[in-house]
Amino acid sequence: MQQLKVELTIPVSSDKILISKFELEELKKNELTGVFWNMKTLEQRTGKKHEWIKENILFPSRFRTILDVDHGGFVYYPKSKGQTWTFQATKMAEFLEKNFNKIFAS
Repeated sequence: MQQLKVELTIPVSSDKILISKFELEELKKNELTGVFWNMKTLEQRTGKKHEWIKENILFPSRFRTILDVDHGGFVYYPKSKGQTWTFQATKMAEFLEKNFNKIFAS
């Protein structure tokens, strides 16, 4: 079989860069590292209202035992009025991705 080697030059504008898929994934992951979300941010990220999030994700026991910081999780459940929900962004994002089918299963 014959092979043909071709050099190709593709112009890239000065406001763009090329990176590998691995580097892109690392950048995305690092975007959330050390970041905490509140309930409003979680609503924006999921497109769901806090009532739905609580009913379908935060309060069902099958998820709460994983999520609650009191059980070694990454969600702070307020213990009194005036306290706010706090979510460790990297782990909450990963949880939502991995459990999409469980969250929406009837």
